[in-house]
Amino acid sequence: MIRNSIDQCCLAIITALLSAASGAADLRPNIILIMADDVSPDVYGFYGQLAAANTPNVDALAEQGVAFRTAWATAMCAPTRVEIMTGRYANTTGVYQNGMWFGDSDKNVYIENIAFSKILHDAGYATAITGKWHAGKQMPYEEVLAFDEYALWENIKEIESLPGSPKFSGLMEDEKTTSRYWHPGYVVNGQLLDTKRLDYGPDIEARFVMDFMERSVDAGQPFLAYWPTVAPHGTRTGYPTSPLYGEPGVLGDAPTAEERAARFKALNEYIDLKVGEVVAKVHELAIEDNTIIIFLSDNGTAVTAKTRGVERGSHVLFVAAGAGIKQRGLTDELTDLTDILPTLVELAQAEEAVPDAAEFDGKSLVPFLRGDTDTHREWIYAYISGSQLLRTKNYMLEVVNPILGMPKGRLYDTGDNRFGHGYELITDVFEHQAHQAARALFDSILERFPPVTRDHEFFGTMKGAEFLAEYEDEKARNKHLYSHKDYDFYDQTYAE
Repeated sequence: MIRNSIDQCCLAIITALLSAASGAADLRPNIILIMADDVSPDVYGFYGQLAAANTPNVDALAEQGVAFRTAWATAMCAPTRVEIMTGRYANTTGVYQNGMWFGDSDKNVYIENIAFSKILHDAGYATAITGKWHAGKQMPYEEVLAFDEYALWENIKEIESLPGSPKFSGLMEDEKTTSRYWHPGYVVNGQLLDTKRLDYGPDIEARFVMDFMERSVDAGQPFLAYWPTVAPHGTRTGYPTSPLYGEPGVLGDAPTAEERAARFKALNEYIDLKVGEVVAKVHELAIEDNTIIIFLSDNGTAVTAKTRGVERGSHVLFVAAGAGIKQRGLTDELTDLTDILPTLVELAQAEEAVPDAAEFDGKSLVPFLRGDTDTHREWIYAYISGSQLLRTKNYMLEVVNPILGMPKGRLYDTGDNRFGHGYELITDVFEHQAHQAARALFDSILERFPPVTRDHEFFGTMKGAEFLAEYEDEKARNKHLYSHKDYDFYDQTYAE
């Protein structure tokens, strides 16, 4: 929790402006926050899992800094993206799933919950975002979010609402969705980008980040570059990344599961290539001693993890490297993405730009990253639709879901195991005192974050009733409550 007065906030802004005007060096660290779209940790080489992609650049960041074996987000993009921006769980923000925005949260979530971009902007940072937003109807360039610059992948509706109602002439994924890869639809600082057939979305994003970095360094201003990239999301129509997977500049279907898997792997390897270019730019600008890079993902891989109420749905990548980070290699410490906001605030020394009434569910990682402590937090929490999940280092509770008939969820003794291997289902909590203690801890946390039930007012609306009907469908229910068959590594028999 961070509390400061509005007077202190104003003082921080005035101090930053005076510092810039006087030419005094601002030595606060630059921050590059990269979020991959729809990918589980096992795809990246440093986690040591079978069939990982070739990711030498991100692997190097993990070796030079620290990688969390257990980091949780939510199992879908919108709730994760709101969680990372606000440092708050859905019980406060009201964002549980792409189709579950309670009340008017889609319109006012950043009015009621301050965003990290606003805090750092008000503390004197240059702020920019590129890639995929999908975190509410309030847009990054609005005052409430305060990104100074942006290069966003947008759909037809957003493009046609620009001044002059420009027409997009690039490729389309469907009748409403512009291509995010070849000949894509990007809006850069209010102008539709005139993309060509061989222009590629991740290339546009990486160039934007590097240009923003260079201009910020030239201006002597610390920067925040938030890069929620469009990739590797999207094997549904098969987005080729090289001539190996189809003619460049063309969107083509992948006819087999094997080809879809190959394309997905290639997309992750392309992300790694772009990350490598940004890291090289950091060195070219000679700012490596004052720049921090955080690389993570928003949810697990589509089809095999996304939207599921099991651990794999919420299990995400998390790597932090750069200036002042002394922890090294893989760690068993726990983190979830509510920790991002308080971490950025402490890194940026931006506490005075936080409104007095602001409260956050996350905890700053800075003491752990800097080696001031070797521990971080006792438990982490995730949610998706009506399901809740909790974890300590040695115990896990998943699919707590009264709506789908699992009010107590499934409790596991995981020991030191990860990635679903070696988890033991607990059918009798009284068998061991440690089991009882774990259950009691989880129950006490759930009292703070009560589950969504069928009598919530959202389900009394037309949209909520339609959502509930689909959610309770037998096929959808089974997908949500259980792991994909290829990742069915532990007993998921329901134990009351």
